[in-house]
Amino acid sequence: MRSIAIPLSVLAAAGLAAAAEPAPHDPIVDNTHSPHAVLRSVPVSAVKMGPGFWEERRKTTIDRSLPTMLDLEVKNGWLDNFLRVEGKSAPRKGPVYTDSDIYKWQEAVAWVLASTPQPWPANVVKLKGDFDRLTDIIVKAQEPSGYLDTYYQDEQKPKRLHETYRSHELYCLGHLLQAAIAYYRVTGDRKLLDAGIRYADYLISRFGPDKEPTLTGHPELEMALVELYRTNGQKKYLDFAGYLFSGVETQRLKLTPAQTKYMFSGTPFTTRTVFEGHAVRALYASSGATDYYMETGDDAYRKTLDRLWTDLVTSKLYITGGVGSRASGEAFGEPYELPDAQAYTESCAAIATLMWNWRMMLAFGDSKYADVMERALYNGINSGMSLDGTLYCYRNPLESNGEKIRNEWYDTDCCPPNLERTFSELPGYLYATTPEGVWVNFFHSSTIETGGVRLTQTTDYPWSGDVRIRIDQTPARDWSLNVRIPAWSKDTTVRLNGNTTIQAEAGRFLNIRRAWRAGDEVAVSFDMKPRLTASNPLVRENAGRVAVERGPLVYCLEQPDNMATRLFDASITISGNTPSASFVEERRPDLLGGVIVLKHQGEESTAPLAGKPLYQSLPETGFTTKPVELTLIPYYAWANRGPDQMEVWIPVAKGGQ
Repeated sequence: MRSIAIPLSVLAAAGLAAAAEPAPHDPIVDNTHSPHAVLRSVPVSAVKMGPGFWEERRKTTIDRSLPTMLDLEVKNGWLDNFLRVEGKSAPRKGPVYTDSDIYKWQEAVAWVLASTPQPWPANVVKLKGDFDRLTDIIVKAQEPSGYLDTYYQDEQKPKRLHETYRSHELYCLGHLLQAAIAYYRVTGDRKLLDAGIRYADYLISRFGPDKEPTLTGHPELEMALVELYRTNGQKKYLDFAGYLFSGVETQRLKLTPAQTKYMFSGTPFTTRTVFEGHAVRALYASSGATDYYMETGDDAYRKTLDRLWTDLVTSKLYITGGVGSRASGEAFGEPYELPDAQAYTESCAAIATLMWNWRMMLAFGDSKYADVMERALYNGINSGMSLDGTLYCYRNPLESNGEKIRNEWYDTDCCPPNLERTFSELPGYLYATTPEGVWVNFFHSSTIETGGVRLTQTTDYPWSGDVRIRIDQTPARDWSLNVRIPAWSKDTTVRLNGNTTIQAEAGRFLNIRRAWRAGDEVAVSFDMKPRLTASNPLVRENAGRVAVERGPLVYCLEQPDNMATRLFDASITISGNTPSASFVEERRPDLLGGVIVLKHQGEESTAPLAGKPLYQSLPETGFTTKPVELTLIPYYAWANRGPDQMEVWIPVAKGGQ
């Protein structure tokens, strides 16, 4: 039976040696003992995924994505960078942060091991062997001091740890620690973890308020340090994370306001009021700050996190859950600056949105955070990897004129392994717990065992809105089942044991507390009618346009489904008070891995609009239209048939309501 690590602090408190056999405990974020968290993560291995939408994605990641990505990392020299340190004659290849790509790949493998029931199939066993082989190479490259970064060797050695705000050394250490902690929790193997601890200890011995100044520059280490504190109970790691958030080094390092804005570090985190600068850095910083809050309860952090979340969802979040509108600096724009074709919306930024909102939900227990997670996961994250698992989007725009958007490899290859670790750890997001009961955060056929409760969830979500939750095993006491009702489901039906109807409120967790019996069943039916969505008028680019949503999915027009129509000359026709009734749903198991397409009436200009005058007097629009049928597919599936035109925000036909 697989053994999974529990925090060393827990072993010590129990009077057990650190070498004792670890008990199963492999949550993504281990807030089991965090004093200021409302919800608790469940071990990834406690959740068994059944067939369905995300299980297919997880299997593709295991079968195709991880093996091909490791081959590409080896082919492009990322592994040689470590072997070079050990004496192999080879030039250093790739950008300054390539070590982190190896570490993210390793973390993905750790979560594959946790999310795959034993006995592991041969391909999973091979991934574990590859992980161990990489670990041996990485550990051999570590210097006696504990320092470990392949870029700052030989001619670059004098620069190491001198300009950490731009060197990515601490960013790479953060990913090393996260991979090592995940693998330790899953297997009990400390080899990579001990290497990460040696590097972290070396860092802490050199830097701090009374030592040399430093800061991360690209936040990531902060959340890794909190997780290391949760793993071994040594408070120095939590304190060093607090030091990195303090911003006390701005003067000593002579940082400019432009630098601290871009990095989202270098000034006190608790003085932040809006999201600005590099989107991934800002959201990673916020993720670490939420971890820090769950351990310390510092109210200044709580207030800052709340301000930032409000800023994000009211003016800077794309309908796909993507963030970061500007290519320059991969940055947030001004409020309501959300262009479609020029949207940057890096895959890593959507993943960072998921990571942060997961921590916010654990900290505060509000379903609104899960709503944002779901939006990002099904749309802005899922679009980042092709359906066959071998091509990736760095950018995820909401409109395309046909540029090549998917590639198997990027010199800055941060997104592919980040997507792989996200899809590998998905079981760990489905549920959470409190002493009072179980929380159902997301919907997918699965089984969970926790605290004497075993329940089974059965659904064809997101294609169907019907979810059944059966209690298979229960303790002999009252406890609460909490089911998230998504904010988009305005008309939800909930029945207990087939007859008792329970009122459910959109955008809240439905709490059902009772003395459960084995065989009890809760049946939930979400409102899956297609929805037309409009932007705030301040999003100028979307004026006169609508987006189409169904359940958690955002839809789009793509040219291959509308071959008889010039895509950018078409509009959607809206009339009446119930526009959702005008959609026709069609299940297409043969299309894009099996999807539901939506059909709706539209209009197309009888002559190409590109041939019309650039400017015209308002009464003299100078074009006529003809009726057409428009076919929409889920946004995540676009660009899987080659480059072509696509749009999410569709013009409303003249005279539409």
